[in-house]
Amino acid sequence: MKKILITGGAGFIGSSLADRLLARGDAVVSIDNFNSYYDPAVKRANIAQALNHSQYVLVEGDICDEETVQTAFRTVEPEVVVHLAARAGVRPSLQDPNLYHRVNVIGSQHILDACRAYKPTHLVFASSSSVYGGITETPFHERMDISRPISPYAATKRMNELMGHVYSHIYRSEERRVGKECRSR
Repeated sequence: MKKILITGGAGFIGSSLADRLLARGDAVVSIDNFNSYYDPAVKRANIAQALNHSQYVLVEGDICDEETVQTAFRTVEPEVVVHLAARAGVRPSLQDPNLYHRVNVIGSQHILDACRAYKPTHLVFASSSSVYGGITETPFHERMDISRPISPYAATKRMNELMGHVYSHIYRSEERRVGKECRSR
């Protein structure tokens, strides 16, 4: 049994993942704020089955609230974090870029900080094909130049990719240095 935390856990992907993980015997903590971008009634229907499972905990809250994130991590001390929560949509991001920055960048920063504190073995982050911007060559691949996103939404998802890389580089390297020092004594 693994302990897994899913952000955006009431959405279609998050709830489907939770159902599969519960079926194989894992414990799942799901965070979702049930905002109105997707119909909250549909999201509640998505998790109806999971709510009856003894290994499922729903934290109804926003990843923009650091205490909500910390509470969720304390609840399960996850071995794996699947970060799906985001404000979605290219066109709406043009109308309210500050909202997209707050949710997708600041909210995701709270997830990264909690991962740093609780040290899960894995963080899976859902990015977006929007990071490829105006690139017309297909298929997309990871070696493409994605340094020029063309929407606030794409820019926030790219920022998350970059911060994930930074945290992995700094804090995994830090743990390896500390581990080597302890072994050499």
